[in-house]
Amino acid sequence: MFLKTDQGLEWAGGTSARALGAGAAGFGRAAPPHRDWRTRLAAIDWVPDLGMRIGSADWWRGLATCTALCAATIALAPGVRPLIGTVPAPLAGADAEAAKAQGIAPLGLGSGTGRVAAATEFVRPLTEVPERPRIDLSATLGQGDSFGRALERAGVGRPQAQEAARLVGSAASLADIPAGTRIALTLGRRSSRAMPRPLERLALRARFDLSVAVVRDGGGLRLERTPIAVDHTPLRLQGLVGASLYRSARAAGAPVRAVEAYIKAMATRVSIGRDVHAADSFDMVIERDRAATGETKLGELLFAGLDQGRRSLRMLRWTGNGEREATWFDAAGQAERRGGMGMPVAGRVTSNFGLRMHPLLGFMRMHKGIDIAAPYGAPILAAIDGVVASAGRNAGYGNFVKLAHGGGLSSGYGHMSRIAVRGGQRVRQGQVIGYIGSTGLSTGPHLHWEVWRNGQSINPRSISFASVARLSGENLRGFKRQVQAMLAVKPGG
Repeated sequence: MFLKTDQGLEWAGGTSARALGAGAAGFGRAAPPHRDWRTRLAAIDWVPDLGMRIGSADWWRGLATCTALCAATIALAPGVRPLIGTVPAPLAGADAEAAKAQGIAPLGLGSGTGRVAAATEFVRPLTEVPERPRIDLSATLGQGDSFGRALERAGVGRPQAQEAARLVGSAASLADIPAGTRIALTLGRRSSRAMPRPLERLALRARFDLSVAVVRDGGGLRLERTPIAVDHTPLRLQGLVGASLYRSARAAGAPVRAVEAYIKAMATRVSIGRDVHAADSFDMVIERDRAATGETKLGELLFAGLDQGRRSLRMLRWTGNGEREATWFDAAGQAERRGGMGMPVAGRVTSNFGLRMHPLLGFMRMHKGIDIAAPYGAPILAAIDGVVASAGRNAGYGNFVKLAHGGGLSSGYGHMSRIAVRGGQRVRQGQVIGYIGSTGLSTGPHLHWEVWRNGQSINPRSISFASVARLSGENLRGFKRQVQAMLAVKPGG
């Protein structure tokens, strides 16, 4: 039995390898003399790890062995010699033409697409390349573009373009066709290259619920109408307010315009930043048209709701009481509007409310309004809704307009160059009531703006108001029916 450990110790009957090398006997027998050099040769490590014990005798012996092996490999290498091959002879004549026809190469480098037959007596040269019998193309209606001009750019002759525009205009208003509408055209064969191609067919989506086509019938054109069924069921969206009411509503599928209208409607009753919390739920109903062809169009916001657990707010857009514009009413049929007076003219305040030295009279005097300098002829706007109480000449005020706003509140506008309203006329906030001038006791073009409450002059900048409108009678009953109809809409349907 013979064992060799990692430490280089050899155990055989308790005798070391050094004792064996000295001729000591293992198991009672002496090693034969002819095995002494073989044993030593076998014990030599000819390929040691050159990364270990650098500089030792074993390391130098391994380096010498590696060098000898590399030298023997280089000396015995057979070398690299090129292989001699044959080069085919170039093709010529018919063989070259056949190879070109059957080869794969770009046409620009001389490749052919097959064998070309020589012309016979049956081939007749053409004086000109024949045109296609018909051309299918499309035109796009641009912003501010006219329908007839778009057809002319596509190649339709002016008389036919005008006739096609007249036919399409009889089915739908050409001004209402939105920019970007694509017009499919088919132009037929013409008798001469100097003539435009005749219009064979024209088709477009004239309205969301109507497609029209102009087709050639004999020698003229006729119109074909194709009505498109449209479902007007509104879209109802609900969800949690979360970290942002705007982002949550947009993520639910509401368009930007509807979200902005929702926030404005809610802002008339609650503070969006203070009173609306992440756990609250929003509810909105939006106009929606769905065509049978698959298109969907979203419109105005119709209903706005906010559920805050113990409190629910529901508001509906309603045009009632003879109003021209829709107003947001709550579920009880009441509309409330809060705010302050807007500046009646774009200009620079030259004199505020209070005591001042009068520029013409030369002594201290109470200034009961605000003077706003502006260019001559600039428009003057009504600060809030009201009725024209008087309009005309008024001593030192010059051309003067007085508006009554209800609740004992009224406002006056002086030194106008021209008056644009008449007595008894109802005006809305932002409506032009006159123009900047310098009539009356004035040193230059400006507006004297004055406000009275119960006959007493007050600072116009201190005014805040709350107007309340209530529905009643048949108008209120129709309003509540509409509220129930909005609540009956299925969310996401």
